[in-house]
Amino acid sequence: MGEYVVSPATHPTDCGRFRASFSVHRSQGNDSYCRVFLIDKAFASREAARMFAVTQGWLQTCMVHPPAC
Repeated sequence: MGEYVVSPATHPTDCGRFRASFSVHRSQGNDSYCRVFLIDKAFASREAARMFAVTQGWLQTCMVHPPAC
């Protein structure tokens, strides 16, 4: 994803479903940027949660002005 590093993660819930999160990190010279996004949605499988996190991370890095959370 170019100059960004996107790190997706999944987290099991108490009811057996999964939540997704991802972080976006960029470092350039002395400047650094890191944001963590927690998704408020449960998924039936770990793979579904991971794919959602990867897709959302990709969208965040591709958009010129991503929406503020």
